[in-house]
Amino acid sequence: MAGNEWINGYLEAILDVGSSSTRKRDDGKFQEKLILKVKVKQEEKLFSPTKYFVEEVINSFDESDLHRTWVKVIATRNTRERSNRLENMCWRIWHLARKKKKIAWDDARRLAKRRLEREQGRNDAADDLSELSEGEKEKNDSNILESIKDISRINSDTQICFDDDKPKHLYIVLISIHGLVRGENMELGRDSDTGGQVKYVVELARALANTKGVNRVDLLTRQITSPEVDSSYGEPIEMLSYPSDAAGSCGAYIVRIPCGPPDKYIAKESLWPHITEFVDGALNHIVNVARALGDQVNGGKPTWPYVIHGHYADAGEVAAHLSGALNVPMVLTGHSLGRNKFEQLLKQGRLSKEDINATYKIMRRIEGEELGLDAAEMVVTSTRQEIEEQWGLYDGFDPKLERKLRVRRRRGVSCLGRYMPRMMVIPPGMDFSYVTTQDSLENDGDLKSLLGSDRAQNKRHLPQIWSEIMRFFTNPHKPMILALSRPDPKKNVTTLLKAFGECQPLRELANLTLILGNRDDIEDMSNSSSVVLTTVLKLTDKYDLYGQVAYPKHHKQSQVPEIYRLAAKTKGVFINPALVEPFGLTLIEAAAYGLPSVATKNGGPVDILKVLNNGLLVDPHDQKAIADALLKLVADKNLWAECRKNGLRNIHRFSWPEHCHNYLSHVEHCRTRHPTSRLEIMIIPEEPMSDSLRDVEDISLRFSIDGDIKISGEIDAAARQKKLIEAITQMASSNSNTSTVYSPGRRQMLFVIAADCYNNNGEITETFQAIIKNVMKAAGLIIGLGKIGFILVTGSSLKETMQALSSCPVNIEDFDALVCNSGSEMYYPWRDMEADMDYEAHMEYRWPGENVRSMAMRLARTEDRAEDDITEYIVACSSRCYSYSIRPGAKTQRVDDLRQRLRMRGFRCNLVYTRAASRLNVVPLFASRMQALRYLSIRWGIDLSKVVLFVGERGDTDYEDLLGGLHKTLVLKGTVAYGSEKLLRSEENFEREDAIPQGNPNINSIETNETQSIAGALDALGIK
Repeated sequence: MAGNEWINGYLEAILDVGSSSTRKRDDGKFQEKLILKVKVKQEEKLFSPTKYFVEEVINSFDESDLHRTWVKVIATRNTRERSNRLENMCWRIWHLARKKKKIAWDDARRLAKRRLEREQGRNDAADDLSELSEGEKEKNDSNILESIKDISRINSDTQICFDDDKPKHLYIVLISIHGLVRGENMELGRDSDTGGQVKYVVELARALANTKGVNRVDLLTRQITSPEVDSSYGEPIEMLSYPSDAAGSCGAYIVRIPCGPPDKYIAKESLWPHITEFVDGALNHIVNVARALGDQVNGGKPTWPYVIHGHYADAGEVAAHLSGALNVPMVLTGHSLGRNKFEQLLKQGRLSKEDINATYKIMRRIEGEELGLDAAEMVVTSTRQEIEEQWGLYDGFDPKLERKLRVRRRRGVSCLGRYMPRMMVIPPGMDFSYVTTQDSLENDGDLKSLLGSDRAQNKRHLPQIWSEIMRFFTNPHKPMILALSRPDPKKNVTTLLKAFGECQPLRELANLTLILGNRDDIEDMSNSSSVVLTTVLKLTDKYDLYGQVAYPKHHKQSQVPEIYRLAAKTKGVFINPALVEPFGLTLIEAAAYGLPSVATKNGGPVDILKVLNNGLLVDPHDQKAIADALLKLVADKNLWAECRKNGLRNIHRFSWPEHCHNYLSHVEHCRTRHPTSRLEIMIIPEEPMSDSLRDVEDISLRFSIDGDIKISGEIDAAARQKKLIEAITQMASSNSNTSTVYSPGRRQMLFVIAADCYNNNGEITETFQAIIKNVMKAAGLIIGLGKIGFILVTGSSLKETMQALSSCPVNIEDFDALVCNSGSEMYYPWRDMEADMDYEAHMEYRWPGENVRSMAMRLARTEDRAEDDITEYIVACSSRCYSYSIRPGAKTQRVDDLRQRLRMRGFRCNLVYTRAASRLNVVPLFASRMQALRYLSIRWGIDLSKVVLFVGERGDTDYEDLLGGLHKTLVLKGTVAYGSEKLLRSEENFEREDAIPQGNPNINSIETNETQSIAGALDALGIK
């Protein structure tokens, strides 16, 4: 729909009808229907159709929803028919109002239920944590002091814990996936995904790379080779900075990881199904860089990231998975939060919950943010308001519980398995290099010294934007009040204009400049922007502000510094009157040029002005308070000079060096995990002793080892091969030490069997054995068994897995690894079924252990259900997995609901329903079948693109995790009759399409599990 002409016509018609109906009061049927929505306070007043239309339609509904009806109305020439159509249209508006009320009512009920659940969760946690036992109170002082030292608050004066005698070579990874990211000529504002976050992460990467102790910074983003965008976004690596005295791979780099459709630039809402692909690509890159840096600065040992920092929900989820795979600390910055946006959209009442989710993928985004909270050591925010009013809406964070847990840690008291991430206010840094020395001088003269008496003679010496602004003013020498924002109703510019227009003393002392974006024709702008600008023009006319208010149509980003300079030259004031301002970057920019500020008291400006001490806070709804604050700063030159001086003196607190200093200090004090000492990458020798040694075909290989074994022709080939393997294995074991990186041999690929073959009772079926046999046969036909490693990943326990394999026509030793209990345990058959203790330590992060054992079982039951619906299955339990048996026909909480309940109580776990929904496994947060494969990929030095997964059409509730990523997936249809997917998430949550990429070329499927069919499908996937 172009323009809003129909609105004007509608207003004219409804006014005509209104006036005629007033004259003909005896025929008041139409009038009665029009006043259905009039408020009680207006009952005794005459109904105003104009006011009704503006308040109830323009501000409440999407105008496009009524446009088609109005086209018919405007085309009708007959007065009576036109009135009938208008009457019908008003009824339609009334029905829309009822729909809005229903949405609001449903939303209120949902919020009330959620608040009740949150309150119950907090109460449960508070009851457990409220009292310290006598033993806890008597903890020795050394433990308490040590705990205090670990989490002490850091102010700007705290020194980074770097020992000058031992220089650090830190490797830092930043992640920002969406938008167009490049170091130079950033296309800020090109679309909603390419905005302030892009500029922030690029400048942060540069600033960190220039910080002492930091060796390399990688900013990971999505590679885009689409013809829609510049080719620079398809370059794999872009250097941001490289220190002059540096060597090797140090510096800051943008690294672009392929993710999603390579030839399309897609919005952030469409990136969710491709998250796992980005995780795997990023993991490969980090491992390669870690090896290279290790060779340069760490004696050949990998230099793992010091921290992985995710920006926004999508990158937060990526960072969480990488953090779990590498066991390194994670930091999260939300930038803008999904739950806050969701609540605001619901309050508007224009869209239902389903519509919001379909448009913005909001539930998927919220889950990404919740996972980020689960994994993060620290969450960086710009203001305290963001912590209390936005992050406080999430299941995974509660300010009161976080403070209580922090106190317990300081006292050296157990937190009983509960965890809340630490929220730290670290304002964004700014680059003040463009601020000249002259901008910081106090006595640099006013505009008269530049203009002189004849403004025309000096015009050529002035910046162009100055001329564009000053042409509006009758007296350009007066102090200039500057407002700079988008033409958005939330920026509250109209209230500022009213305050200026109604304060005569302020009008006499100052001019007002409104920089409201760029425009060619107001009619071509979005509805909200055009309404704001039209109101500005009307108010200017109403108060007769011609010659006192400037509102230029165009300005360039490069001209913004000149605009600040002009305001400072006139001894003016900057104002941010927004209804709510999340941060307020413009306040810092203005202070850098010596401008005092007046700002809203809602949001970030409170913290900013507290630091800068260069202005006044006001209620954005109070016109008189706004005018009084501006008048006070403009009229009192001593106060103005003091505010200017304070701002210039304190502005360094928002510089990039200060930001990086605080950032690294907080990260150092929040680091509670480090890469496992044995997380080493296997070095593949040039000529390995074995190619798994299982398919040795050279029977003429004859030699003895230590004189104990002598090969002779008296022993057949199979026996000789077996003895040879045993001898070499025994020798390797005798010569090994605790730092050895074990590996089953030189592998070119990994075949992973992840088919969850159970009957309706949760028992393993014969199809399971058939799949194993046929997959191994197909592997021998295509590549050769010695070049392929076989891994079995299952939700069953080790005992159950061994029992199932006992009737399988393959040897248990044919597997290189068994991953059991939904990824919480790993065993190596070629090492006598020895458990990987490094992996268990790797997965232990935030595992609440016994503290969650009974809680999970209680919370998994639905309301009013019998206690025997879910019972602990002791046989399958282990130190890293609590298993619960579910009675046939019993109802239990879905994974998303149970996870929510545990998060509300401070527990961070991974939950998996397995064995056809007859078993619930509660395992550590980052224990999963997919994470186990990433762990082995690192340990064994096998790229994830060389991994093939064999799955059924359905499976356990972690089935979706197995389908994305760089690995190949072969779906064996008809092999899994019963899955657990019905217990994964509720209907109100996100759809499966938001988690699994559609049309993934790495996924193939076949109708049978026969050997030849499998071999053909593998060939189609490019595996030969």
